[in-house]
Amino acid sequence: MSASQTPDVPTDVPTDVPTLLVKIFGKDRPGITAGLFDTLAAYSVDVVDIEQVVTRGRIVLCALVTHPPAGLEGDLRATVHSWADSMRLQTEIISGHGDNRPRGHGRSLVTVLGHPLTAESTAAIAARITGAGGNIDRIFRLAKYPVTAVEFAVSGTEPEELRTALVTEAAALGVDIAVVAAGLHRRAQRLVVMDVDSTLIQDEVIELFAAHAGCEAEVAEVTAAAMRGELDFEQSLHARVKLLQGLDASVVDKVRSEVRLTPGARTLIRTLKRLGFQVGVVSGGFTQVTDDLRERLGLDFAQANTLEIVDGKLTGRVIGEIVDRAGKARLLRRFAAEAGVPISQTVAIGDGANDLDMLNAAGLGVAFNAKPVVRQAAHTAVNFPFLDTVLYLLGVTREEVEAADMHVD
Repeated sequence: MSASQTPDVPTDVPTDVPTLLVKIFGKDRPGITAGLFDTLAAYSVDVVDIEQVVTRGRIVLCALVTHPPAGLEGDLRATVHSWADSMRLQTEIISGHGDNRPRGHGRSLVTVLGHPLTAESTAAIAARITGAGGNIDRIFRLAKYPVTAVEFAVSGTEPEELRTALVTEAAALGVDIAVVAAGLHRRAQRLVVMDVDSTLIQDEVIELFAAHAGCEAEVAEVTAAAMRGELDFEQSLHARVKLLQGLDASVVDKVRSEVRLTPGARTLIRTLKRLGFQVGVVSGGFTQVTDDLRERLGLDFAQANTLEIVDGKLTGRVIGEIVDRAGKARLLRRFAAEAGVPISQTVAIGDGANDLDMLNAAGLGVAFNAKPVVRQAAHTAVNFPFLDTVLYLLGVTREEVEAADMHVD
């Protein structure tokens, strides 16, 4: 049973008042919940708490109710058992006192993504939660495909302590784990800002340009070193762009047509927008592509570097403010201010070393199929090739996404 009261709010049912916990389990069918409470209604009991779960067609229904008037408990028990037998259900009635015990201080939501989610990894997660002083109050499945995603509601330990205990061992357990504080902020309006290359899209845009210039191998080598954090991003940017000098500007349209969105990208953005979130991108790539993505995907914000074009040719230079590692974090804060969203309510998603400042500045930083140095430094990592799995970290279920997609906006 889940608790609905916090430690500093008195319960409606004093701890010394007798209560009954009625548990029903068996094959699910319509009318079970109504039938149980119709049966209980004859004994003038009040409902203190209810929880019901249906898994693979089997129902577990728990009702915590006040004690019936004096002398009627035996009759209530017999009647409930008789009703359950008639429905081919099993029942258990447990006497006790008061409501659920208050949950401990420190509330967290632990989202686990697995493909598959094994019993071994689940056992290890539960053990680490216990070892960190936490108690699992509820477990809920968010999705069954393309990954299995479950959410643990945990109390008794602070989110940061729990994150330290769980996230650092996620890779060893073969799962992705995110830990966020529970509370009203989970339902608040948010800003989600993504990197573009190898995050929102599957490509590195500069390599697409380089393929047309015949210098793809040279550019790819510099790009990889920069993403690993081995080179200063601005220096590497200038070095790579210089190789594009003289390329005809008509190649911009060709590159735009070659860009491949990451699987799940449209679903992620469409769902976030339906939730009232604002969505933006920041890129070490080029506005010649991000502006097109902004229009196509209905993004609220977009910022990148700009290739200089003179007389229909790329000059091999970039103009304007450079969007580098520090620039991405700066833009995240600017977008948040313009959106009227506290930085704590922002989500940043990226894969490279130049995304680290942005990931760490955000309320939740998600390393998406990222390099090892990024996975280790981010709040959480997603190592599946579907961008919409990020929705599960926000508590959105696959069923909710599919139901929304069935209706035309």
